[in-house]
Amino acid sequence: MSDKAPSPLPRRALLGGLLATPMLAQAQPAFPSRAISLIVPFPPGGTTDVVLRALAEGASRHLPQQVIIDNKPGAANTLGAAAVARARPDGYLLTQLPASAIRVQLLQKLAYDTLRDFTPVLSVTGYTFMVIAKAGRFPNGWADFVAEARRRPGELAFGSTGANGTPHVTMAELAAKEGIELIHAPFRGDADGSQALLGGHIDVMAGGSGLGALADGNQASILNVWTAERLVRWPAAPTLKELGYGMVVTTPFGIVAPAGLDPAATRILHDAFAAAQKAEEFRTLLARYDMPDEYRDSAGYAADIRETVAREEALIRRLKLTAG
Repeated sequence: MSDKAPSPLPRRALLGGLLATPMLAQAQPAFPSRAISLIVPFPPGGTTDVVLRALAEGASRHLPQQVIIDNKPGAANTLGAAAVARARPDGYLLTQLPASAIRVQLLQKLAYDTLRDFTPVLSVTGYTFMVIAKAGRFPNGWADFVAEARRRPGELAFGSTGANGTPHVTMAELAAKEGIELIHAPFRGDADGSQALLGGHIDVMAGGSGLGALADGNQASILNVWTAERLVRWPAAPTLKELGYGMVVTTPFGIVAPAGLDPAATRILHDAFAAAQKAEEFRTLLARYDMPDEYRDSAGYAADIRETVAREEALIRRLKLTAG
């Protein structure tokens, strides 16, 4: 055995070892290091697009990179969810998760599972829905509509923006509660349904608060609204709760990332979007479109999604809803 002392490490090797750890750390840039894409599964120019563009612009002010909107309409608003479900969990691809994307996934096999494939970031807002009738059609409001539907089972028709959308499903639930039989007439949008209503082709139209413009022009009357409280713009319109149904229907939506996103990245995204959501200009925009503030943090939104899935599953069974 040699008693010769080991030779000291060369200076270069020693420095290399000391610098190795910091260099590895520097190889991982801080999040986000490039632009973030937020998919909006609706066409450009609509209410959802306008609101989420404003939110993205606000969030960009609190991040070192921009949040860019990517519109992907179609397929019952499920294209964003499908894309994010199969994306890398790095936080650079997000999507709005509308209620329709949750309901459709429960009705048919799709490329994602709502409870398994997403990291909830935050809940943002919801929609204001209402039922309108042509002016003078039901002088005593919703009670007249229900009474006539009982007298004429299977003859009165309601319009909505499509099968299994929130207006359709909620009207089906109301009809079930009242024990009345109605005809469903699906339309491509509220505008088409409004024309059918004014032309006398349907008896009522269920849809978003944009329908209130017809009431403002004295062409229609609002039979009910689906918010928790009466609306400031139309204070005479009763809520479903006031009518005895115990229902509030605003279909809150939020932003989700792929499952497995690092908690630190989730927090960075949450904080940026939450700051934008609390800004006065964004709250003013929500008020302009009669949209409620439905903010929930990541944990709160995750719990809300679980509750929504359970509620939708029960609703689908109760109303015997089918795909399409």
